[in-house]
Amino acid sequence: MKIELIPAIDIINGQCVRLTKGDYDQKTVYGKPLGMAQEFERIGFKRLHVVDLDGAKSKHIVNDAVLKEITSQTKLSVDFGGGIKTQEDIEAAFNAGAKMVTIGSIAVTQPQLFMWWLQKYGPDRVILGADVRNGKISINGWKEDSTEDLLPFLKKYIDAGVRNVLCTEISKDGTLAGPAIDLYKRVLDRYPDLHLIASGGVSSIDDIKALEDAGIPAVVFGKAIYEGRINLEKLKVKSDEFSKENNTLSGCEGR
Repeated sequence: MKIELIPAIDIINGQCVRLTKGDYDQKTVYGKPLGMAQEFERIGFKRLHVVDLDGAKSKHIVNDAVLKEITSQTKLSVDFGGGIKTQEDIEAAFNAGAKMVTIGSIAVTQPQLFMWWLQKYGPDRVILGADVRNGKISINGWKEDSTEDLLPFLKKYIDAGVRNVLCTEISKDGTLAGPAIDLYKRVLDRYPDLHLIASGGVSSIDDIKALEDAGIPAVVFGKAIYEGRINLEKLKVKSDEFSKENNTLSGCEGR
């Protein structure tokens, strides 16, 4: 597969969980994050998306120790988000081994700070989080909707140097109802050079293939794995087939 495949681990109280539409009251626990990360590495994934849901709700990083456990006991390249609100938070994430950070709320509430981080750490280490509900950017663990419309919000930061955007359609997240392909296509029609990471709603390998066919560069997915909707071994085989034909592979690599 050409599309970059990025499994996700969301953390509450040190446990791997998934929410439905970002609702903390609709939570399913799937075990320990480290064990799941090690399984992803065993399968052949090279990258991992980690979200500190406690941090997103508390407005400061909470699970940096769990992040450190993952980065110190695997070779996965981890991008980390959730609760990064201050310089202390972003340094804690990098000190715990994150290769990249995903910043969403601060880009809305403190744009100058986001711009400073973008300049300080560079566009390869700072991912813009664009979580969307009813066309508006949502912040603070999806507890609040801002007045920012998606496309103008993206333009402001793309013009400032952002190259990587993680876009989650909240109404799809955790529902296994299929990804918001039309939304992602609208974004790429406007900003074709953007490295857009789709998130939310993936329920099957067919959904991933549909995103790939639509030209989406990357996808984050989690619940479909935990619920057994996506067989990682089969996904690995498909990725291996592409690797043999093209000598390249993004996100997941056969061993």
